[in-house]
Amino acid sequence: MSKAPPEKIERRRSPAKLAIFCLCLTLLAAALAALGTWQVQRLAWKRDLITRVDQRVHAASVPAPGRADWDKVNPADDEYRRVTVAGMLANDKETLVYASTAVGPGYWVMTPLTIAGGTSILINRGFVPTERRDPASRREGELSGPIEITGLMRMTEPKGSLLQSNDIAADRWYSRDVAAIAEKRGIGVVAPYFIDADATPNPGGLPVGGLTVIHFPNNHLVYAVTWYGLAAMVLGLLGFILRGEIGRRSRGRHGTPPRPHS
Repeated sequence: MSKAPPEKIERRRSPAKLAIFCLCLTLLAAALAALGTWQVQRLAWKRDLITRVDQRVHAASVPAPGRADWDKVNPADDEYRRVTVAGMLANDKETLVYASTAVGPGYWVMTPLTIAGGTSILINRGFVPTERRDPASRREGELSGPIEITGLMRMTEPKGSLLQSNDIAADRWYSRDVAAIAEKRGIGVVAPYFIDADATPNPGGLPVGGLTVIHFPNNHLVYAVTWYGLAAMVLGLLGFILRGEIGRRSRGRHGTPPRPHS
């Protein structure tokens, strides 16, 4: 029995291959469209987050959560909430955390505030430039006696920054890790959050408070348009392939018109 010519075997395989290829393109377009829809949902979530945080930042201050409410602190609901707390600063236990700010590089001054009941809340009193990191160079700003501080609630930043881990043994800090700082300084019972002090001036001008950066990248619309655009391109390719295949089959059924002789 003679075997079919290779081109006929290939022709019989083509419909199956075409169907598989078109199915793959369809699934790819669906996946890309799903990613676009997900980014639209993320866009709505991000806009709602920005609105809620803006409301917290500009609202009247409320008392900072006390020890009985620490287990109820929720980053989604409490971060950047404006709060007020009273107590005594333990200036001898301050910790310097490396900072890069709009006014230059330097350090955040993290100082425990002893509150009623003997517990503490870490206060980010603000920024000092590198040449003023030594507390002896800014004694005026080391407030003593009862004090009331207003600022924004912030959540602990464990282990370190994105680029640098805290070196606890060497006392080098790149993030405001509340638990680690408290253990290193022997602070005792400490709130699971810290407070960024507001811009109320300190004697001598340092530390400089009120430098909290509130920024939420919001590129979800761009991402959504990109994913939907890629999905449209894949569908366009699928349509091009199907139109070409339909045209080829149509010509095959009706025969190819003879070429005119020269």
